[in-house]
Amino acid sequence: MSEPLVHLTERSVWESARATGFYEMSTRGVTLQEEGFIHCSLRHQVPRVARRVYGQYEGPDELVLLVIDPGLLTAPVRYEAVRPGGEEFPHIYGPIPVSAVVDVEVWDRGAATQG
Repeated sequence: MSEPLVHLTERSVWESARATGFYEMSTRGVTLQEEGFIHCSLRHQVPRVARRVYGQYEGPDELVLLVIDPGLLTAPVRYEAVRPGGEEFPHIYGPIPVSAVVDVEVWDRGAATQG
C-alpha cells in the first residue's frame, strides 16, 4: 500500500457512509457534490487541518480519522495547493468506497494542539 490518505470527520457522518457504502462529505458541512472533491491529508498534515476545520468543535460526536488506501479508490486523487506555491494536499475527485477505508481511529483532540 502506498502512503495512506486520511480524512477527519464526525463519527455519525462516517456511520451514515457505512450504511450507504460510500463516503461523500468533502469537509465539515460541505458535500462532495458541493465542493467537487473530498479534502484529505497526509498524516503529518492532520494537526493543522484539525485546528483549522475543527478547532472549536463542540459537536455531540467524537471525531474520527478515516485511513484510506489510495490503491482501493475508484476516483482520481490529485495533490493540489490551496493557494499557488502552498503546501499540496490530496483531493479525491469522487466518492470513497467504504471498502477503501482500512482503519478508523478516534481523533485525539490534544494532537491538534501539536505540530
